[in-house]
Amino acid sequence: MKELVPGRIAALQENLRDMDLDAAMIYDRENLIYFTGIDDLEGGALAVPARGEPELFCLWMEAGYIRQASGILNVTPYQFPKDSQSTMMGAWLKTRNWRSPRLGFTRYFISLKDYQCLLAAAPDMQVCDIAAVCYELRSVKAPEEIRRMRQAGKALAAGMRAAARAVRPGILETEVLAEAEYAMAKAGSMGSSFRMQVLTHSRQLALHPYASRTPIEDNGPVVIHLGASCEGYTAKMCRTVFLGNPKPESLRIYEALKGAQQAAVKALRPGVTCGEVYAKAAAYIAGQGYEKSWVMEHIGYGVGIRQSEFYPIISKDSPTILRENMVVDLLLPTIFIPGAGGPRITDTILIGKRGVEFLTEFPADPMPGKAALCNLSTQETTVYKEEYL
Repeated sequence: MKELVPGRIAALQENLRDMDLDAAMIYDRENLIYFTGIDDLEGGALAVPARGEPELFCLWMEAGYIRQASGILNVTPYQFPKDSQSTMMGAWLKTRNWRSPRLGFTRYFISLKDYQCLLAAAPDMQVCDIAAVCYELRSVKAPEEIRRMRQAGKALAAGMRAAARAVRPGILETEVLAEAEYAMAKAGSMGSSFRMQVLTHSRQLALHPYASRTPIEDNGPVVIHLGASCEGYTAKMCRTVFLGNPKPESLRIYEALKGAQQAAVKALRPGVTCGEVYAKAAAYIAGQGYEKSWVMEHIGYGVGIRQSEFYPIISKDSPTILRENMVVDLLLPTIFIPGAGGPRITDTILIGKRGVEFLTEFPADPMPGKAALCNLSTQETTVYKEEYL
């Protein structure tokens, strides 16, 4: 994707000038992927002045490859431990001789050493946050980015199929996840960008749990939330398996969430605000009688290099306008009713000019666990095996 880099750098520089910043100092892997066009750079950093050529710093043994593979013309190697990306960025700043330089950072990704080297080079520097700018620039995907995310989505389908095959009472959450990870790797995934979830029912109302060595309980829902990646780009998907004889309310909650997702997807199109999409889902949930137990005001995020990018955010009353070739995930929150709530569903979805494309293709109906096959009719068993196994 190095042919896209000059345009990306130019767009960043335009934003820097609008913000009256002198330079962007980029250290994090996500934005290095986007602004250099390569996904396997370690120990690198990128200095982008508001005007002029950017400079990329990397380890000396990788310099030849980086020059050939990236979209950055000015590549400067360093030898570790004599130097590091921190010292090189500090030296670059010092040569600018700027008075009270205004520097932009992505606020989540700068180490103390990075900051100390910049401060030593320019004690009077001012720092500003450009995280939102970078997320917005990354939000509209190029064809090659979409291709990679499609591949990640195909790997997810393989992983979900393997997980559904493995789920049974007594198996550990991590054992189910291991089967999914193996299947996804064989299908082309290069790993997940988040801690994936296989959750028995009693653990599903925590906000950020992940697969543990907890045994799967019978007669309830099992949430499976997986992520896959391809050459730096991700996709994610969540489904719910129902074991044994679950509570009818849990099944009803999953159906309500599935209906809310469908209502929101119908609103996904260029020109619509994120708040309008959220409102469709919320209205459907209210119509099912769950309004008071629907407490989340965010039901989706952008997806790309990161599994949850903070532009766009599908949230209540958000004025952010959706654009063609944005990719979002939709809809992970559950209904917070102790003892019944917990089932979840989400997909990675491309917004096209004439409609949407699910980059994660897998049946959304409640999945019966393998142990529940004995309760199905012969016809239902055949459908289950064809669709899920």
